[in-house]
Amino acid sequence: MPSPRSADHPSVPPPQRDTVDALISQTQRLRGGLDAVRRDTVADLGGTDDAQVRWQRALCELAAHQLDDLDRHLGELREGLLADPPGADEGTEADATGTEADTRAAAEAPAESDGTGRGSLLSRVGSAEWNLLSDEVTWSDELCRIFGRDPGDGGLTLDELPSWIFSEDQPILTAMVTDCLVDGKPIDGEFRVVRADEVVRTVHMAGEPVLDTDGSTASMWAVLRDVSELRRSERAVRESRDTLSHQRRIARTERRLAVEVQEAVLPPWRGSLRLPSGDGFPGTGPAADGAGLDIAAHYLPSESSAQIGGDWYDALELPDGRTLLSVGGLTGHGVTATCGMAMLLGAVRGMAVAGIEPGPLMGRLNQLLAVSSQPALVGAACGQYDPRTRTLVWAQAGHPAPLLFRYGTGRPLRSPDGVLLGATTGATYTQSEERLEPGDLLVLHTGRLAQDAEGATERLLALAPRLTAAHGAQECVRLVAEAFGHEPRENDACVLIARVTGARA
Repeated sequence: MPSPRSADHPSVPPPQRDTVDALISQTQRLRGGLDAVRRDTVADLGGTDDAQVRWQRALCELAAHQLDDLDRHLGELREGLLADPPGADEGTEADATGTEADTRAAAEAPAESDGTGRGSLLSRVGSAEWNLLSDEVTWSDELCRIFGRDPGDGGLTLDELPSWIFSEDQPILTAMVTDCLVDGKPIDGEFRVVRADEVVRTVHMAGEPVLDTDGSTASMWAVLRDVSELRRSERAVRESRDTLSHQRRIARTERRLAVEVQEAVLPPWRGSLRLPSGDGFPGTGPAADGAGLDIAAHYLPSESSAQIGGDWYDALELPDGRTLLSVGGLTGHGVTATCGMAMLLGAVRGMAVAGIEPGPLMGRLNQLLAVSSQPALVGAACGQYDPRTRTLVWAQAGHPAPLLFRYGTGRPLRSPDGVLLGATTGATYTQSEERLEPGDLLVLHTGRLAQDAEGATERLLALAPRLTAAHGAQECVRLVAEAFGHEPRENDACVLIARVTGARA
C-alpha cells in the first residue's frame, strides 16, 4: 500500500557541475593574469625598495591569496557534486579559556563594517612595519581596527604582540619573526588574536625583511589580513561535509541491514514453485486431478535503490494440504520497515499453519499491531487455496484485490471488508470465496507497481491476452516485470502469480 506523503516543497537547486567548472576556469585565468601583472610590476620598478613598492607587491600577494582561496573552495564544491565528500578533519580548535564553544562564538563575531552591512576588503587588510634600528612601530589604521585598537594608540611592538596571540599560536608567530629577522626568510602564516574586547580574530600575516645598505636587516614589513570570516566558512563547510558523510555512512549501513533482513525473510525459492509439492507436511500432496498451483513471484525495487521498504510476497504449503498465498507492505522504509515486515510475515505463517482462516487471521494481525512498540499501517491480502475443491478463500486489509485471468480476460475479485491493519482497534475482517478452474491465473500485487494503484490494475488487466497465453507462472512474472520494471516508483513492489494446474473440463 502507498505510504502517506506530505506536500512537496520546492527547494533551491544545487549548482550544476558545468557552472562550477566555468567559475574554476575563470578563476585560473585571473590567477594567470595576476602573475603576469606581478612580474611586470617587479620589472618596471627595477631594484627600488621603498614603502610604495612594498605596498604594491603586498597587494599582488593579497590578490593571489584571495584567488587561491576561491579556487580551493570551488574545487571542494566540485568534488562534492561528483562524489561523496571525504571525511572532514577530526581536529578541534582550542580557545583561550580551553572551551571550543567560546572560541567559535568569538571567532564568528562580525568584522568591522564599511557601512554596507558587511566588512569591506580594505577594512580587513592592514600593514605594519617594525624598525629594528629606531624601535619605531608603524601600523596602518586598518590594522589597528583589526586588533580592536584605537589608531591613536599606535601599534604593538614585537615584544608586545605575543601577549595578544593565543598561547598555542605564539610559537608560530615567534618562528615566523625569527626566520624573517635572522635568516631573511619571507613571512607567511596565520595566528589567532584575542582583542581587548575578547573578540577573537584569525589573522594571516605575509611579510619580508627590509635590508639596510650593508645587507643587514633594518626592519620587518608585513601585510596582515583578517581571515576570520573565511576560516569560519571553511569550518562550516568541513562540519557540513562531515555530517553529510556520517549520514551517508549510516544510510548505507541501514540499507545493507534492511537488504539482509529482506533476503533472510522472503521465500528463498527462485523460478517456478509447485504447491502442494508432496514433500511438505505429512499426509499432504497434490489433488487427485493435479489441480495444484504453479507459483512465481518477483520483487521490484524502488527508483531510489536506498528506499528498501517492507513489502513481502509468500507462498506456503499448509498441513491440511491447502496453499497459503499472501502479499503486503508496511509504510516506511529501512530497517524498521523490513523488521516489521519480518514480524508480520512470521505471524501470518504461524497463524495459517495453525489453521486460522484468512478473515480471522487479519483480525489477529490487527490486534498484534495494536500492541506493537513500533506502530505501522499495513496493507495486505491473504488467501488459502484448496486444490481438492479448487476454491480460494481470501481476505484483505486496505489492499488491492487479486486479479483473476481466464480465457484471455481479467477482472478483480470481489473484495471482502477490511481496513488497513493498524488503523483502528477492533476492526472486523470478512472473507470471500472464489471457485477456480484449471488454467486460471491469480495475480496478487502490493499496489506499488506504478505511482497510481488503480492505473497499475488497469495496466495489468490490459496484459490479459498475453498472460493467459503464457506458458507457466514464471513467464507471466517476466511479462509483468518487463511492463513495470522501468516504472519510476517511489516505493518497492512485489507481485505473486499463481496458475491453477490440471486439465480443463
